[in-house]
Amino acid sequence: MKMITFVAGPIDANNYLLWDEASKEAVLIDCSEYKEEIIEAVRENNLKVKYILLTHGHFDHVLGVNEMKEALNCKVGVNKGDVTMLDNINEFAKFFAFPYVEPPKYDFLVDDGEELHFGNEKIKVIYTPGHTEGGVCYLVDGKLFCGDTLFRDSYGRTDLFGGDFEKIHHSLLDIIFKLGDEIRVYPGHGPASTIGYEKVHNEINR
Repeated sequence: MKMITFVAGPIDANNYLLWDEASKEAVLIDCSEYKEEIIEAVRENNLKVKYILLTHGHFDHVLGVNEMKEALNCKVGVNKGDVTMLDNINEFAKFFAFPYVEPPKYDFLVDDGEELHFGNEKIKVIYTPGHTEGGVCYLVDGKLFCGDTLFRDSYGRTDLFGGDFEKIHHSLLDIIFKLGDEIRVYPGHGPASTIGYEKVHNEINR
């Protein structure tokens, strides 16, 4: 599997373009703005984007969904717990003084334990609420794309709509940290890490 990381949107969110080299099928994980560099990467590598997969529904991770969905001719997936957040995106964006945006359009729901595929690659959906009610991680080829559930040395805030500290505590300690130490962690903001590192150093343990 090949991957390119794009930092995009008003709060510098990580968008991850993954693809299977043999089939050229691809997925985009999170979509925080329409970014021409992503379109160029798709063209240059002759890719067919199958899905845009959302880790959660906060506005700074979904602002590019409608334009990118149209440009890439792909389907968008989100967990049912964050559908209300997408439908009411302007109610949440206004707290950050962000102008009106068209609510993101999604095509299907992703559920815990579900498996999706692009080319020969398998995506496992892992339900990890706490930062939002519908937060999920995507495990692909030994890499965990975890949105704002887990950051290097830290974790997602729980004081916004849908946040719950007890749930994120459970998601981290009882779900994510039970995965292999060698798994690479790719968060919604900031640098990558590993599960082994976070089990020792993450502030959720304090």
